[in-house]
Amino acid sequence: MADDTADLIKHREIGFRGPHPDARQAHSATLLLHDVEGVISVKPLDDVRISVSYDLRQLTFGEIETALQEIGFHLDNGLVYKLKRALYEYTETVQRENLGVGKAACTGNCAQKLFIKQYRNRRHGCQDDRPEHWRRYL
Repeated sequence: MADDTADLIKHREIGFRGPHPDARQAHSATLLLHDVEGVISVKPLDDVRISVSYDLRQLTFGEIETALQEIGFHLDNGLVYKLKRALYEYTETVQRENLGVGKAACTGNCAQKLFIKQYRNRRHGCQDDRPEHWRRYL
């Protein structure tokens, strides 16, 4: 049983690239991923790489990377990282299907739900700065 559980804990590396306003993207991503349900550990390896361990039953590598990209982090798209992504996506998809875990596994505090609050607090063109009572008149 312990061996089965160990196979479900994945240890991956995520690389970032510039140019980006945050020169230490790895440290910022570590702070954001720290409280995500399913993430067991996350630590920066340097300013542009993090090491993340997560439970495959709750979260996938693709979900983590997609959430980081939606927040505005620039992921490294070098050939090595692209190959790793494809391999991880394929193996995790097969393993989750064999476990009977579909896409609906993200029911709690998954990465996308965690970053919704972060997105709402950022300045972007989709925010209406008018008070609520003025918005209702249009």
